Amino acid sequence: MSVKGLMYEFVMIKKQNTLNLNEQLDFAQKCYLTGEINIVEYKRLFCKLNNQGAVKPDDFIFNNRELITDVC
Repeated sequence: MSVKGLMYEFVMIKKQNTLNLNEQLDFAQKCYLTGEINIVEYKRLFCKLNNQGAVKPDDFIFNNRELITDVC
């Protein structure tokens, strides 16, 4: 799934536009956790959104440092 595809899915499900990149990243994580996208797609989306400025909360990064550091 592309970032545009992710945004489209968000609008279709939530009936509103995303407020910011962090919200898109949260939605990508939800899609991964519910099985809508696989880990490869999630990592690709994470890298693209992170490179554009999206961030996860500090406690998420601290608790999942190995997952985050080997992604991009």
